[in-house]
Amino acid sequence: MYEHDVLIIGGGLAGLRAAVEVTRAGADVAVISKVHPVRSHSNAAQGGINAPLTDRGEDWKGHAFDTIKGSDFLADQDAVEVMSSEAGEAVLELERMGVIFSRDENGKLGTRAFGGQKEARTYFVGAITGSAILHVLFEQSLKLGLNVYEEWFVTKLIIEDGACRGVVSIDLKTGEMHTIKAKAVIIAAGGAGRVFEPSTNALICTGDGLSLAYRAGVPLMDMEMIQYHP
Repeated sequence: MYEHDVLIIGGGLAGLRAAVEVTRAGADVAVISKVHPVRSHSNAAQGGINAPLTDRGEDWKGHAFDTIKGSDFLADQDAVEVMSSEAGEAVLELERMGVIFSRDENGKLGTRAFGGQKEARTYFVGAITGSAILHVLFEQSLKLGLNVYEEWFVTKLIIEDGACRGVVSIDLKTGEMHTIKAKAVIIAAGGAGRVFEPSTNALICTGDGLSLAYRAGVPLMDMEMIQYHP
């Protein structure tokens, strides 16, 4: 049996970013992923990340408004406000980690307008934004000594007294079953795009994390929102 303070299911951008942050806070963190982290579907993200242009003093409220309007007012507005108010610093932190975002001839970031944004506030790395960020986060995780269970597949969450205390998993390389205990479990296992055809989602996008949570009694929301591409 293995044991950690925090176990993160999923080794894509969300999972690795969470892992880096929690490890920095001094916790014993592990990531479990059914593929090598740099093969996660985050690799397919090309366009960029929308965030307020903090290097130009832009207020976050314009980004929040465009995001809510672009969602046809279906987005959780409280969540959008939190995201928008923190996004600029989060992107600059990625640059400090080593992500080389594209800049214009004046050295300014965010020179595209994607995702329903009125302003050119999209931070990007050519056409390989997801891949570039993913590799930097993986490098950071190696530097921090993060534990990675590579090519392990989670089959069940361990629930005790209403709280998740770990997972049951299978090592896909050997077929052996393992239990991993944790004080906290974060699910960052991606979507379920391969449920539908056509889809350009990777073959690994099969909704495993969603099904784990659902079978453990966790309420799911916005399940009708499916991204078919990328």
